[in-house]
Amino acid sequence: MKVIPTLLAALLLVSPALAADPDSYVPGPESLPQAGIPKGELLKFEFAQSKIFPGTVRTVTVYVPRQYDPAKTACVYISQDGSPWSGQVVFDNLIAKGDIPVLIGVFVTPGVVPAIDPKTSLARYNRSLEYDGLGDDFARMLLDEVLPFVETKSASDGRAIHLSHSGNDRAIGGGSSGAIAAFNAAWEHPEAFSRVVSSVGTFVGLRGADRYPILVRKYEPKPIRVFLQDGSHDLNIYGGDWWMANQTMERALTFSGYEVAHNWGDGSHNGKHITSIFPDALRFIWKDWPKAVGNGPTQNGALKALLIAGEGWQASAAAVTAPDVPYVTDKGSVWKVKADGTRTPVETGLQGATAVTLSPDRTLLYVAEGASHWIYSYQVQHDGTLAYGQRYFWLHTDDLDDESHASAMCCDKSGWLYVATGLGVQVCDQAGRVNAILPLPDKCATTVFFGGDKRDTLFAGCDGTLYGRRLNTVGVDPMGEPVLPPVPHL
Repeated sequence: MKVIPTLLAALLLVSPALAADPDSYVPGPESLPQAGIPKGELLKFEFAQSKIFPGTVRTVTVYVPRQYDPAKTACVYISQDGSPWSGQVVFDNLIAKGDIPVLIGVFVTPGVVPAIDPKTSLARYNRSLEYDGLGDDFARMLLDEVLPFVETKSASDGRAIHLSHSGNDRAIGGGSSGAIAAFNAAWEHPEAFSRVVSSVGTFVGLRGADRYPILVRKYEPKPIRVFLQDGSHDLNIYGGDWWMANQTMERALTFSGYEVAHNWGDGSHNGKHITSIFPDALRFIWKDWPKAVGNGPTQNGALKALLIAGEGWQASAAAVTAPDVPYVTDKGSVWKVKADGTRTPVETGLQGATAVTLSPDRTLLYVAEGASHWIYSYQVQHDGTLAYGQRYFWLHTDDLDDESHASAMCCDKSGWLYVATGLGVQVCDQAGRVNAILPLPDKCATTVFFGGDKRDTLFAGCDGTLYGRRLNTVGVDPMGEPVLPPVPHL
């Protein structure tokens, strides 16, 4: 009768972790009310006017610090899922100490479409739709609907609320799926959000956020500073392993030159750990304010090789046009254009050919299928016909769109392919892989070609506006002499 208690005692002695609490985090003094600290107030409103998420109702709670002066626009901190980790108290304490700027807090709950009759029907809960997915719908709701709504309100003493519209003055944070929503808002609109706090972030495969570490590595870096928190007992379920995904995200951000800090613990999927360190997270994301958030150098080899420090996209007034190639597309067909202007069909089996270009040596023809994420490669025969066609280049697409919208292409002398897509200019190596993505100021690109006196300026256009930027490469003239590129790294 005494064997079982003895064995249990022995197990506890051998494995004390069995009795340990991985969530034994407690808030520090800066997360607790302090005597003599001016206290802000909370204003609560219902917001039910969204056109981006029609029919939804959500609560918007606004924190207004005592120090707020309506004669000046205030910095902003936006939180998903309502009030963040003892946020009002932390804001009071850190604003009073001067550790963070005077800011207005905007705490937003996820939208719900109320049931027609709660007794017989369910409401629709939008949290995963709004938070877990990529694309800019959620960010646009905040920027175009929620924040303007907040600016129509006043504090209880009559102070009008005036929010800064500068991304450098705005931070956004959240936990779990709310963390994805926060990072996604900054990723899609870095001009509007430069500072992110992520707790137990859902960078996993619920609605595509597992793609973020790859996109971070491929995109030209954006001006975003990120604080990450997670614990080794976080979720490991059908959508992925949260603990490993957050570390993968941190490595991607570091690789790409972002300002990133992290605090790893042994907690599980809750807010205990982040609540205990939230003051430190805020100090990190607001450090050096009002100095603008910047980036270090990326370790992406393609970006390092191509980009010139200090030179980005500039609106171009040059009267330049994309060079012609002796092939054209017409819906699902590709035609060879002869010297006399007549055309002969050379490929008729595509769903929708949208652009063509030749490889530098003029022995391969690349054909974009803009309604998909593929670009075909064909070998050009001596008589101009095509052979051995196959899907070859794989493009990234926007989460809200199943199409790449590839609409123009060109090559440089190294054999790299530049593709105008809905995400900007995607840069592919000879093996068919996207190595880098260069978003335009308008994000999308509808044309792309090399020009300039040295043919080292990449021109890309969107919605009638043409941009140009010099790169450390030289474009190919598709109608000039063939150029044999080097053998690619496979």
